[in-house]
Amino acid sequence: MTSRPRKKEDFPWWLVAAGAIAVASAVAIVSSDVYSQILATVAKGLWVTLFVTVVAFGLASALGLFIALLGLSGSPWLRQIARFYVEIIRGLPILVLLFWIAFVGAPAFVVAWNWVSAPLQAAGLVEPMQVRDFSLLWRAIIALTIAYSSFIAEIFRAGIQAVDTGQVEAAKALGLSRYQRFRLIVWPQAFKTILPPYGNDFIAMVKDSSLVSVLGVADITQMAKVYASGSFRFFETYSIVAYVYLLLTVSLSLGLRALERRMRREQAP
Repeated sequence: MTSRPRKKEDFPWWLVAAGAIAVASAVAIVSSDVYSQILATVAKGLWVTLFVTVVAFGLASALGLFIALLGLSGSPWLRQIARFYVEIIRGLPILVLLFWIAFVGAPAFVVAWNWVSAPLQAAGLVEPMQVRDFSLLWRAIIALTIAYSSFIAEIFRAGIQAVDTGQVEAAKALGLSRYQRFRLIVWPQAFKTILPPYGNDFIAMVKDSSLVSVLGVADITQMAKVYASGSFRFFETYSIVAYVYLLLTVSLSLGLRALERRMRREQAP
């Protein structure tokens, strides 16, 4: 029985075209004082964008893994709680959740904190918390964390369930604890299934981090919005914003594909 030949990947002409456009755009930016000034202004928000993306995605991953494990637990109540969380959060637009956390959740948290810490305030140990003390940056990060944790929970759940139960039973028969089974047997295999959609969610987080600009957080989009409203150079400004985001997302996408290919080569006999 002969094995089927592997299909050769198409030559990435799209990447050649995208690279040519990126180089031509870079030359145009460098040779234009207007575009150079816009890029310098927009770049001031780059670190805020990266900070929001990395912190929110890291927190969302931890919360998502916790929710996924609840959904796979032996308790039907815990499974129902996890399903309730995932379905409700996934059903909300991220922008709506962002507004709710920023203007409803944060003030409610401040009220609850002041009520709980009232004895400490009376003793002069802590000061009453004001709503303005809860920074808009962290309100945005919390909103993105909650929003993405529901998607990541489903990715983790599907990846863990894809692992052959026979291997888990064999590990249990060998006397491995639940933590050891998860760390040594389940997670290494689940990660190979999880990686593609998990990486795609990270790339999506880079783009959705632009939503924090509606709260005035000084990310790339907000810096561009301020510049464009003052200079009325909307075409030039948002062209630069699109260029920066494309550089980030396409670079991450290529890195993710390279990692996937490397893992496939390591798995190949």
